[in-house]
Amino acid sequence: GLEFEYGDTDCLTAELSELYSYTEEPEFALNRACFEEDFRTQVKDRKWTELDVAEQKAYVMRLLDALEVTNRDRRLKVARAILYLAQGVFDECDTEEDVLHWSRHNIFLLHGMGTFTALLELLSMEIDNNQACSTAVRKPAISLADSTELRVLLSIMYLMVEMVRSEAEDNKPEWRTARETFKAELGSPLYNGEPFALLLFTMVTKFCSMNAPHFPMKKVLLLLWKTILFTLGGFEELQELKVRGRERLNLPPLPEDSIKVVRSMRAASPPASAVELIEQQQQQKRGRRSRRVPLVKQDSLDTYGERDPFKNDEARDEEEDGDDVDGAIEGEVDPLDRDTIIQPPPPPPPLPLQLCPPSERLSFPKGLPWAPKVREKDIEHFLETSRNKFIGFTLGSDTETLVGLPRPIHESVKTLKQHKYISIAEVQIKREEELQQCPLTLGEEEVEDTPIEILYQGMLPNLSQYVIALLKLLLAAAPTSKAKTDSINILADVLPEEMPITVLQSMKLGVDVNRHKEIIVKAISALLLLLLKHFKLNHIYQFEYISQHLVFANCIPLILKFFNQNIMSYISAKNSICALDFPHCVVYEMPELTAESLESGDSTQFCWRNLFSCINLLRILNKLTKWKHSRTMMLVVFKSAPILKRALKVKQAMMQLYVLKLLKIQTKYLGRQWRKSNMKTMSAIYQKVRHRLNDDWAYGNDIDARPWDFQAEECALRESIERFNNRRYDKSPGGEFAPVDNCLQSVLGQRVELPEDFHYSYEMWLEREVFSQPIQWDELLQAQ
Repeated sequence: GLEFEYGDTDCLTAELSELYSYTEEPEFALNRACFEEDFRTQVKDRKWTELDVAEQKAYVMRLLDALEVTNRDRRLKVARAILYLAQGVFDECDTEEDVLHWSRHNIFLLHGMGTFTALLELLSMEIDNNQACSTAVRKPAISLADSTELRVLLSIMYLMVEMVRSEAEDNKPEWRTARETFKAELGSPLYNGEPFALLLFTMVTKFCSMNAPHFPMKKVLLLLWKTILFTLGGFEELQELKVRGRERLNLPPLPEDSIKVVRSMRAASPPASAVELIEQQQQQKRGRRSRRVPLVKQDSLDTYGERDPFKNDEARDEEEDGDDVDGAIEGEVDPLDRDTIIQPPPPPPPLPLQLCPPSERLSFPKGLPWAPKVREKDIEHFLETSRNKFIGFTLGSDTETLVGLPRPIHESVKTLKQHKYISIAEVQIKREEELQQCPLTLGEEEVEDTPIEILYQGMLPNLSQYVIALLKLLLAAAPTSKAKTDSINILADVLPEEMPITVLQSMKLGVDVNRHKEIIVKAISALLLLLLKHFKLNHIYQFEYISQHLVFANCIPLILKFFNQNIMSYISAKNSICALDFPHCVVYEMPELTAESLESGDSTQFCWRNLFSCINLLRILNKLTKWKHSRTMMLVVFKSAPILKRALKVKQAMMQLYVLKLLKIQTKYLGRQWRKSNMKTMSAIYQKVRHRLNDDWAYGNDIDARPWDFQAEECALRESIERFNNRRYDKSPGGEFAPVDNCLQSVLGQRVELPEDFHYSYEMWLEREVFSQPIQWDELLQAQ
């Protein structure tokens, strides 16, 4: 498997280097020059790193004063000097560690002096700079030069957010306090009455509406993602929030820590040994399939295709999956089905010693990795069918009365109840129903002003625009999308003023453009996943609202389109030039770049950001389709099975898990033929994905007979969401429960402001609307 550890972000140096395009490399020296020129006027013979903190503060204060001058060029020079400080005064450092140390030191210093607020004012000014926007709109080709001021400001802000967010060994107590303060500031509506993230969302929509094509989108998206990550928290914090949320609602604790379970999972085991493969090939040549499968292979999901592990043959995959959807939605009866609960299999036998290193042998899971879960409605459904079968009538949602049912059914219900899982979402839905039914008796709901709640309230009025804009950018950055003339240009902050003239320059720009697109995909996928997960914990209908906007904006086919490429080559792409990565490029001498060195790339086995993006997109797809019949059917209709099956070739356990989950929910609609020819995939689902005890995913006997009505399902959901949003956020005076004055005298006695021309036109109005209209008295009386 790939040695990949999933987390909130990559390592700090990688996250810092991705902020800059390779085309921006000459600007490092420019920032240094701007700083040194100004610094020399204040301090004659010492370096920045030799000053004490009081002197450094005095100098920063001077820089911040100079930021407020009216001369734009002067302001830019000062901003560059501040950026050089944030970048870690690299000219005075000998190693990358030194650069990071001074960067952190300077950033906490800058933060303490109120630099972020000063930069924010300048950023708002630049966003509203209509002259720059109209110039950019008229320009035929936009380059780095059009976004200089914005890039400098956003770079300082990104470095501040990223450095303060990430903890280091040299953590001082005052830095911890500063971190908490900064986190609270960014998440609260301090900036023009809205959180900082909202300003960045506005930049995204303005860019996508073609009104500001010069905005450096990659930097905006990276800063937006890191701001959300910092203010709301990453995956570990989400897990803690979930545990605390369940405690508050008096729900039983989670059966396991999903992060730990996924981390300890192994990718599907390697193909069988060479001897077995040769044997298998010989049998295939003789034209018959082996009935006896070696034990080792039982455990293996053959990621190279179902038949011959040597052939990485896409065409054969297609043949196998060709009848994927043809025989799909047919209710087939399988003789194996009885009303019994399938027992988990015994733990698979350990692999032969030579196949697994010691670490893998130790962590080999006993049995299945996940505890099974059952929902309340699953128990109700099970009892309903049992009662119909044995008694002939049902008792609604009563799950206690077992009178008249045979002993095995009692046992089954007991087992189901042992594994019953009540989610936070179910409790929230129930509470919402109560609030809708009894608004007067239950009164106003108290909603805590958490950062996620503040963000949702801010995003609510324009949420669909934000979602559409992010998906437009994702589409433009996806490797599968063709360059169309009408699509948005996301390369404004990577293209140089002079286009390349040599082969080497062209190759370098090609790498830069591909890397730039990959970073945009990484930022958007991580941002969307974080938003979905946080909204889901905060309130299920907030999650459903953003999910529905994503579905309506074609997110499902967009992600499938993204995976409809050679995923192995996307994950092993070498779109980086180590020598040009920050901070390496500012500490060491630049080696001479050649076409050969660019072609060979680095020696890594895979590209961290691309694997990270793929996992995020699969997780988003899972979030959108889980428990949604109509959206699951979209996966079937868009023929996602062969696309997803190809993604299983990536030998990384977490990615395989999310692919298998997506295959599991649609297996029963793919027909018996598909299931027969994909038995290894079915085994892998059984081993790796959580079981729902009475979910007949593998046989398809209980295929939903209900017609697939996408609109009806989504409309019903939308009504619930709108009722929630209106109840909680529509604070317009009056509303449904405002008191009404129904005393005739007081109503007629109220002074009504009439327009000036009223008495001119009143008589004409009376004549036209009242006197000239014949009144049908009989009809009026009948209507009474």
